[in-house]
Amino acid sequence: MPRILMTGAAGGIGTSLRKLLPPIYPDLLLSDLKPPADLGKDEKFKAADLADMAQVEAICEGIDGILHFGGYSVEGPWDSILQSNIIGGYNLFEAARKKGVKRVVFASSNHAVGFYPRHHRIGTDVTARPDSRYGVSKVFGEAVGALYADKHGLGVTCIRIGNFGEKPLDHRRLSIWLKPEDLVQLCRIGLDHPDVHFEIFYGASYNERAWWDNHRAYELGYRPTGRAEDFREHAMAEQAKLKPDPVGDYYQGGTFCSMEFDGDESRIVDWSKR
Repeated sequence: MPRILMTGAAGGIGTSLRKLLPPIYPDLLLSDLKPPADLGKDEKFKAADLADMAQVEAICEGIDGILHFGGYSVEGPWDSILQSNIIGGYNLFEAARKKGVKRVVFASSNHAVGFYPRHHRIGTDVTARPDSRYGVSKVFGEAVGALYADKHGLGVTCIRIGNFGEKPLDHRRLSIWLKPEDLVQLCRIGLDHPDVHFEIFYGASYNERAWWDNHRAYELGYRPTGRAEDFREHAMAEQAKLKPDPVGDYYQGGTFCSMEFDGDESRIVDWSKR
């Protein structure tokens, strides 16, 4: 039975997966800066600061596979992103190499490609167009993952997560929604599928409005059970409460694109046509 480490156990995604993963991976070690407030007596937890290599090596000891959801999960100051996501991301892959970990599933993000327009369907092999410092850190994580797969033989899967939750919350999220159980499917492919060397998947359920070509995930057995259109009325009602956002409404990254935007809105570039 493989021993799996999950970082970011106290975060939103980690909290949800703590309920879904134990039946599949009973030998699950949880980690974060601090224990989750509702940590159960049967859950195994070891605290670690991702920016401290010695601490990261300690949690990787004896581990077969890693689900890396730790780090700074939204846009923020550069130093916070640097320490948690850039240095922390490198430390995670390097510690995995040193400790003989076989597989790493890296939580990337749609914000690695957020500056593609919504009308343009993209695959996983497009040029990165990050929409934020956070998005830049996810591009970095994917690049480090590719390096460690090609140079050191680590099996790496990067999941560009859309909007994780029980239902899509607005118009944009009808295109990028990810049901928790579907994320578990993608994680299992990354940890268990024999053909994984280096893969990038989009973390999205069955969304008829999808902007992303996720065919590689389907080739490896992905069969999402969530359907965004089942929640269309709720999502559109919530959308009606939002103010227009000329930049965020044009690009896939939404408000991550419009926050701090000080360019000329009349010259928004559609990179897909250059």
